[in-house]
Amino acid sequence: MSQAIAWVESPLQLIAAAEWAAVQDQPIVVALRLGSAQMAATAEELLARGARFAECVPYYGIPWELLSRHRRWAIGDGFSGQFRMALSLLRPGHVTLLDDGAHTIALADALLERTGFSRPSQHESSLATLLGGNARTRMLRLASRERLEISTVFALGDDRMTALADRGIRVRPHTLDWVRRTARPIAVPGNRVLLGSARPVDGLIPIDKYLAWVATEAAAGDLAYLPHRRETDRTLSAVAEFPGVQVFDTGLPIELVLAGAREPLEVLTLPSSATTTLAHVLRASGSSIRQRTVARDITPIQ
Repeated sequence: MSQAIAWVESPLQLIAAAEWAAVQDQPIVVALRLGSAQMAATAEELLARGARFAECVPYYGIPWELLSRHRRWAIGDGFSGQFRMALSLLRPGHVTLLDDGAHTIALADALLERTGFSRPSQHESSLATLLGGNARTRMLRLASRERLEISTVFALGDDRMTALADRGIRVRPHTLDWVRRTARPIAVPGNRVLLGSARPVDGLIPIDKYLAWVATEAAAGDLAYLPHRRETDRTLSAVAEFPGVQVFDTGLPIELVLAGAREPLEVLTLPSSATTTLAHVLRASGSSIRQRTVARDITPIQ
């Protein structure tokens, strides 16, 4: 079987690529989109843990040359406009769709033509819509030859799984086995952990309401605050001022940090795909994950 390339744009997608690479016949090439310090740190950490990456190639834009050389693609963002463009102009022989948070479920529905080919609640230009329809047609053509698959940690549901199978789309479920197997102990301060959120950055919750929530949780006991990679310095400075809060920024995704937990943790979070990924990562630790809601928190339509 020919060597595959994983095209990834976020730390979670990079972790998904490591999980997928662990079950391939040979190490994969990774096209690593530059854009955040956490991407480089995550790649270094995964390699240190033995990820089966033959090479990691940083890039901006579309990695045309790499995609042209490799017929098997593993794609981190199936809704990406750049992926739509690449799929329109090149001819991969096999495509695997990796996890991109809860968008994985939306992508499955788009492939089943239950929805348009776009991220939930996102308005797209006529060109993006055209390219989306073309990308779906190309992928379904691969599916008709059993050359399209989804590698995911998220439960898609029996109805969706049956419908995907009927289309020839194979689903490879996993439970972050490689992440757990290669976990390295990281000393988290204390046993109460609050996961930082990008919801204020995305306008889904007012910053004052968010900070009030953090302060309330801190008043109930000391907290280790794990920042979200897109939080602002202003937010982190405000959080650090709360009594009992220690900002614990390792520069790595929470899945890699908490996989090394050896004692039970109480993890506090706002609605997030992390409730799924961490449930697998922490399943043998005796930890609990408590999802909170905050007044005026707007949950995007999934």
